[in-house]
Amino acid sequence: MTYKPQTTITAWLLVMPAVALLGMFTHVPMIGSVLHSFYSTERPRRPSRFVGLDNYAAMLDDPIFWKALVNNLIYALGSVPFSIALALAMALFVNERITGRGFLRLAYFTPTVMPMIAVANIWIFFFTPDYGLIEQVSQFFHFPAHNWLGSTNTALFCVTLVAVWKEAGFFMIFYLAALQQIPNDLKEAARLEGASGWAIFSQITFPLLMPTTLFIMINALINAFRVVDHIFVMTGGGPNNATTVLLFRLYEIGFKYFDHGQASALSVVLLAVLGMIALGQFLLFDRKVHYQ
Repeated sequence: MTYKPQTTITAWLLVMPAVALLGMFTHVPMIGSVLHSFYSTERPRRPSRFVGLDNYAAMLDDPIFWKALVNNLIYALGSVPFSIALALAMALFVNERITGRGFLRLAYFTPTVMPMIAVANIWIFFFTPDYGLIEQVSQFFHFPAHNWLGSTNTALFCVTLVAVWKEAGFFMIFYLAALQQIPNDLKEAARLEGASGWAIFSQITFPLLMPTTLFIMINALINAFRVVDHIFVMTGGGPNNATTVLLFRLYEIGFKYFDHGQASALSVVLLAVLGMIALGQFLLFDRKVHYQ
């Protein structure tokens, strides 16, 4: 094949707008955050100065940072596997030839297109003490009243439940598209050999869905560590920092206390954590992925 320089130039010209936007809104701010994390926050009578790792030391000495980190890990462990499992179950269900399949797909996907602020306000109605929907059902069965969002024992569970409900429909779309790419001949051959439904799923369907599962898992984990909006609306990080996660803590430090140096340090730590998690997932699961 003859090499044509004009083809390479044309390709770069076509991709240049996307590269420029990506660099302007992703890489440049990331580099800026790394640089700012080594400087103190500028004040009216105190200019910014180089402080080295002092911002990172202050962050590590902050007990709320460690509380936010633990909360974020619990939130991720609760939201990621359950949203993926629910998405897979919904995709398997609506992939079958059932009555009203199109309506069910639309119903499952509807929470995804709703703004998270609207979703949070809807779920506040469910969790409101005394007259919320959950409390109305509890009173009907004579269960004791409970302040779901105001208790340190249940607040994090409630915001995790909202995330699972919101994200499962989005992940379902990817699973549904992947299921429709699996040849029916494989399943038919397995049925002729006497394989059960569970054997077909575990030995054929799920292994062929592993590339999609890996993609969804990485996106779900990233979403779990960049959550802030519905926590801001539903609990404000409370009660007693029970629902404070890393990104919400970053918002507090940067926009409530205006400590931009420490906020930049927390941003760098959050980026590093997400990068290591994504890399770890690729290294651990890539050998288990069956690419077609």
